[in-house]
Amino acid sequence: MRPTAFATALAFTAALALPTSSHAQAPAKKAASKSAKAAKSAEPLVEFGMMTWPEVKAAIDAGKTTALFYTGGTEQRGPQNVNGGHTLMGQLTVKEIALRLGNAIAMPVLPYTPNNASATLPGTIGLTPELLSAILERVSEQAIATGFKNVVIMGDHGGGQPNAYKSVADKLEAKYASQGIHVFFCDEVYAKAQDDFDKMLAEKGLPVSSHAGIPDTSEMLFLGGQAWTREELIPTAVGDPVMERGAPRDPNAKRINNGITGDARKSTRAIGKMAFENKVSYAVRQIKTFIPQ
Repeated sequence: MRPTAFATALAFTAALALPTSSHAQAPAKKAASKSAKAAKSAEPLVEFGMMTWPEVKAAIDAGKTTALFYTGGTEQRGPQNVNGGHTLMGQLTVKEIALRLGNAIAMPVLPYTPNNASATLPGTIGLTPELLSAILERVSEQAIATGFKNVVIMGDHGGGQPNAYKSVADKLEAKYASQGIHVFFCDEVYAKAQDDFDKMLAEKGLPVSSHAGIPDTSEMLFLGGQAWTREELIPTAVGDPVMERGAPRDPNAKRINNGITGDARKSTRAIGKMAFENKVSYAVRQIKTFIPQ
């Protein structure tokens, strides 16, 4: 039976009265956006570079007397990851550490660490270990002059660890401890967190890698998505094999030489979330042993 003209008109009028899916979703999206903004504004200010000086002073007076210096790095990270990965991850990592500690301020992340530039893989700009030591010493003492009572230095990049970091922490600890001011090197955020995460990957049957492998690529994918990681390249993200520690590389073996050491093809956001949480929790736990809450 064909619908009557009245029924057809009625149905058409009703359809016009109903909001389209985009219009129907708009209030919900606006509400979610407002909720997210409200949650963000309610979050304590813990990033030194995003605070005004009165806010820093008030935070220190209120007991946030620990300065967290986290180093990043600028280096090629394979074809699939942006060069600023260490720094980008470092910024979110140290902020989360500060939030969980509750008595700390995250200082600006240093974007350069020990490394060497290459015209073959042009993504790296590096310092020498000596320069890094001088910078860490200088900024730590500047934090002390600002009013911080504890300084923690740590990093996302392996260059200079532990020598540069530990030597600076030990030197300044000896210099300032008698004044009730302390400087610590948090090594577990890098070495222990990474080693234990590699064991977890191996237990799950996933390939252990080092530079630009599954942990790096997954964490960048989780934290920054397509802006940090070219997701379409992950299925081809395999590089030179991981060598046993201390083992020489076979000079006759053909190299891929694309900046990846290992196999990043099974990288996922879920693994990245675990890697991020792993670093943060290891750091928080160790820092709490340095500085009683």
